[in-house]
Formats: sequence, C-alpha cells, structure tokens
Amino acid sequence: MVRMRRIAFEELRERVKRVLVGLGLPAERAALGARLTAETDRDGVKTHGIARLPRFAAQVRAGLIVPDAAPECVVSFGAIERWTGHSGPGNIAAHAAMARAMELAKEHGIGCVALGDTSHWMRAGSYGWMAAEAGYAAMCWSNTLPNLPPWGASTPALGNNPLVVAVPRFGEGASEPVVLDIAMSQFSYGSLNSYAQRGAALPVPGGYDEQGTLTTDAAAIERSQRALPIGFWKGSGLSFVLDVLGAMLSGGKATHQFSSSALEEVGQSQVFLAIAPTAVGAVEQMRAVVDGAINAVHQATPIEAGKPARYPGEGALRVREENMRLGVAVEDAAWNGFVKLEEEIQGVRSSE
Repeated sequence: MVRMRRIAFEELRERVKRVLVGLGLPAERAALGARLTAETDRDGVKTHGIARLPRFAAQVRAGLIVPDAAPECVVSFGAIERWTGHSGPGNIAAHAAMARAMELAKEHGIGCVALGDTSHWMRAGSYGWMAAEAGYAAMCWSNTLPNLPPWGASTPALGNNPLVVAVPRFGEGASEPVVLDIAMSQFSYGSLNSYAQRGAALPVPGGYDEQGTLTTDAAAIERSQRALPIGFWKGSGLSFVLDVLGAMLSGGKATHQFSSSALEEVGQSQVFLAIAPTAVGAVEQMRAVVDGAINAVHQATPIEAGKPARYPGEGALRVREENMRLGVAVEDAAWNGFVKLEEEIQGVRSSE
C-alpha cells in the first residue's frame, strides 16, 4: 500500500519555487514553474508533478537543460508562428507558447505556435486547462523519445506522445471546462511506474511481458518496454502522425532522432493550437452544446450504481477541490525524493 501525506498548496508551491531558483531559474520563471508543478499534484496527476523534479534537476546538472533560457519566436506568418525553446525548462516554454497561441486566436480567430528545441512539458493538460479557462478551445501535443512499439513490432520506434483537447464552457460552468489529456499508450510510463511501485495490477491489460503475452503487470511492461497503444493500430498510427507533423512545424527533433535515454530527452517538438469560439458563433448556443453533451453523459446508465460516467476533466475538478481543502496529497516516495533534492540544493548553497 502506498503511503500518502498532505501538504498545503501554498507551502508546496513555495518550496518548489525555492528548489527551481536553486537550480538556476530566474525568480519570476521559477514562480511560474512552481505554480504549474504544484497545480499538477493538486489535480491528482502525481506522476508529472514533484515526482519529475529529480529528473529535471539531473538534466540541468548534466547541461542538457539550460535553466535560464527563454523561448522566442523565430518565424511568424499571420496566425502561425515557429518558436524555439533554447533547451530551457519545458513547462515554462509551453506556457509561453500557449499564451501566444491565444493572443493570435484573439486577433485571427485561430492561432498556432509550433515549439522546437524544448524539454519535457511536465503535465500536458496544464496548457489545455489554461486555454479553456480563458475561454479558448485548444489542442496541443508533444513528441517523446522512442518508448512505444509500432503496431506489429516488438521494439520501440514511436513516442508515447501526449495529446490534449480542451473545450471551454461559458456562464455558470466556465470554471469547469472539458479537458482531455491522453498519452498514446493505454497507460503512460509514469502511470506504469506508479502501479509497479504499489505492486498493484492494472485494471486492464496495458502491454506485453517479456514473453510477448498481454499482461496487467506494470513492472513486466516496464521491463519489456512494450506498452500497448490505445486502439491498437489506431493509436500507433496517431502517435506517428503527431510526431511527424510536430517536428515538421517546429523544426525540433522527431522521435527517431532521440536516444533511448530518458535523461537525454531534450529537443522535443510541440504544437499549440488555440481557437476563439466566439469568432464563429454565439456564446449561448455554444454553452447549450457543451452542457447538453455533459448531461447526456451523466444520464447514461452507469455500470455500477452511484457511479455515473464522467466527462474528460471532471475527475480532476473533484480531486482539486479536495486537495485545496485538505492539503495536496502526495505519495511518500515522491515527497522523499523532493525533500532529498531540497537538501542537496541547500547544501550547495551553504557551501558557497
């Protein structure tokens, strides 16, 4: 059984900020990075919050991520721009890219920023929530190192490329948008690691073991590196086209250009698309469409009594409310790794 503890959101954010400053991020960008990280744990995405900071620190120390690098636009044509992240912190570059896509959408009705030479953007859904809460529809995706076998193969050649689609709501439900945040495998490798650490079986088969048998054993899938694509051959194909299109637009790396080392996963290609729905229709009509669709999902007959079906993002809202009220729930393993990183940074500072 995984042991948990609760940390007040503000305390978590401030402690993450101090760690990021200690790693060389300017104070203003460290504050943004800390907020994005704390919000990730707040919304229950434990695999991509503080749990990823030790790897981020290792990449900074190895000179793979430049902590004070800022993203910038290198090509602009109407509603489309190409940016470079200069190998800086990925979540900060992604936040800037989505913010610019929203600015372009406000002017043109639609905006697209393709970001290359960046690093892991941490929680993919952060940028969908950001856009939808501001009233924009959005789509964004990133490629990754090769960690997913193409359909019909046994060795990794595709990325487990996360894809986000966000739909805003208006009026009373404006703070509760629809946000789909998925990877191209049935379970992300972060989720597989979480199940493996708990010694828990996956709820459905998530990949193949070393003998090529479909399994619910997360640790066996980690060893084989044969995660199952969503929709079998369909997920495999979707992963491929997201990678190719992202690299073409951004000028960053394609999956086949990465090494297989997670530490060296820098140079990603990402695309951020924002749409201003009000440019093409009335708010009242759009609100009716979204609310009607949500009602239909809620009214569907549940398999288990008392547990209605949920729309994408609804579960995160419930977890968010609980964590803000009781304190952010973090797993002891992630917390201990974070505290160790804090102590290392404090030790370096005290010796200077």
